[in-house]
Amino acid sequence: MVDSVVWDIGYLVSAALFIFGIKRLSSPRTAPQGNRLGAYGMFLAVLVTLVKMYSEGIIGFELIAAGLVLGTIIGYIMATTVEMTEMPELVALFNGFGGGASALVGLSEVLKRLQEGKIPDAGIELYATWIAIGLSGIVGWVTLTGSLMAMGKLRGGFYIPFTKKDDRGRRKWVSFPTWGPPWLNAVKGAILISCIALIGLTIQDPENYDYIYSLVGLSCLLGVLFVIPIGGADMPVVVSLLNSMSGIAAAFTGFVIGNNVLIIAGSMVGAAGLILTFIMCKAMNRTLTAVLFKSFGGGGRESVTRTKVGSDPEEVAMVCDGISKCVIIPGYGMAVSQAQHAVKEFADLLESHGVEVSYGIHPVAGRMPGHMNVLLAEASVPYEQLIEMDDINSELPETDVALVIGANDTVNPVARTGEGPLGGMPIIDADKARVVVIIKRSLSVGYAGVDNDLFYDDKTMMLFGDGKKMMNELNSSIKEL
Repeated sequence: MVDSVVWDIGYLVSAALFIFGIKRLSSPRTAPQGNRLGAYGMFLAVLVTLVKMYSEGIIGFELIAAGLVLGTIIGYIMATTVEMTEMPELVALFNGFGGGASALVGLSEVLKRLQEGKIPDAGIELYATWIAIGLSGIVGWVTLTGSLMAMGKLRGGFYIPFTKKDDRGRRKWVSFPTWGPPWLNAVKGAILISCIALIGLTIQDPENYDYIYSLVGLSCLLGVLFVIPIGGADMPVVVSLLNSMSGIAAAFTGFVIGNNVLIIAGSMVGAAGLILTFIMCKAMNRTLTAVLFKSFGGGGRESVTRTKVGSDPEEVAMVCDGISKCVIIPGYGMAVSQAQHAVKEFADLLESHGVEVSYGIHPVAGRMPGHMNVLLAEASVPYEQLIEMDDINSELPETDVALVIGANDTVNPVARTGEGPLGGMPIIDADKARVVVIIKRSLSVGYAGVDNDLFYDDKTMMLFGDGKKMMNELNSSIKEL
């Protein structure tokens, strides 16, 4: 009895650390501390679980130690080698790992019960246990395969190992285009119904392994079909939704194995991820059902026929000379070119001449929620300069220069017309600044496949080229003035 109280107290402290950690994640300034609190909570939860299992004599520390060492090595390699531009793919992969781990725990639990003959008697216990295991499996496997598909879409595809390299040293590449025929939703619905029916069949015949493995296979297929019709513009929503699903799968698994901390932590992750998902949908002026059942972005794309004469860094430097206010609007192109440090240097140069500098952050800029915040924080940009979309829009009419680096759809004025894929999506009103400077490789369209009228506005200056290269040249030109 005393031991049970000790375990519960340990799990309660761990859950409290999770709660405080999530609360601290609400601000970029306190987010690092929130991450640390969450890590401490997870460490405590794992430690309590290991001690509990050891006291009950049901653990072999050799396997646990091997798993910890292997996981530590893999985690260290990922943390030190993955570029910030690949962080969305890594987050998607981690979501998949979370869902897959929960699904494997549920599968191993049901197989162990069958091998040991510990099947609950018919009644509420059988229904509750097998339904929890079945739901854990469905959500977990869907999260695993769906997250792998999301990662593939964010990367543009996967290399096939051991294939012959081409002249440029690259192996064969498999891409994941958006694919959403009208009948696909009906197929997904039929598969989901089949998965639920299989849970019912396992309750009627718990020892039938065919039902169990069929549930695994159909759930994995559902995850692939769940993500494949979704275009690149909706990836921030998909990543946050899959994060929520990984938490829900963990909560179901907690019910299966009777672990309170899994239930609490999984429920919090599930709820937080779902709230973030709806925030992302609101930022794009889209409903969650539209994201899941209507492809958006990556489909038909407009052909760009208009031209625009580009400016040079010296011209832009002269425009920036003597201004009083500048707003920097980053997008995924900044992440691709790793230009955040050059952007920070540009801001420092302007501030040294008395210019007020701030950053306009669109909720879905980049490939995942908070992507721009992470990149700019890495470059030591002060948190108070990171301004959300609604607040920065009120400042843009009084802004001398709006510098857009690598953003497209999030500043496209066509969204205000209510027409096309971007119709109604809230944007940053860069076009309301007195001068707009856009750093972009070309006039190509963004994820939504829509040409941007802002590129051709008379007050817009285009700097064509790599974001980091152009920022460095712009900084050099400002220093020479």
